[in-house]
Amino acid sequence: MDMKWTHVRLLVDNYPACYAFYRDVLNFKPRFDAENSAYAEFETGEITFSLYRRDMMDAAIGAPHQAARGEDRVLLWLAVENVDQAAEALKAKGISLAAPPTDRPQWGLRTAHFRDPDGNLIEIGHDIPMSEG
Repeated sequence: MDMKWTHVRLLVDNYPACYAFYRDVLNFKPRFDAENSAYAEFETGEITFSLYRRDMMDAAIGAPHQAARGEDRVLLWLAVENVDQAAEALKAKGISLAAPPTDRPQWGLRTAHFRDPDGNLIEIGHDIPMSEG
């Protein structure tokens, strides 16, 4: 069986706020007008990033989701050229950082963290020299 990863679909409770966040704050370009929809796709490179209303997916599978609120189960990772500049741009748009820009030499990254309107954790980062050990 051959499989190819083509989409990451984030299930959200507050679709309108999340749609506006990914379009207006993170500047992801929608593939089609979906502001008043339940499903959106954004151009982000080789993998399609999409949003889908959680209640619609619950109906599709015939059962409500079981994830506990406030429990991070996934992290969206976005590469940026400069974490400090990106973090300042996010703060200028009213986004609170969950963690400020921090060097993480054990990972070979400088990162910062924030959340979307549904509480999903997002990490931005750029490469730095990796420490040994």
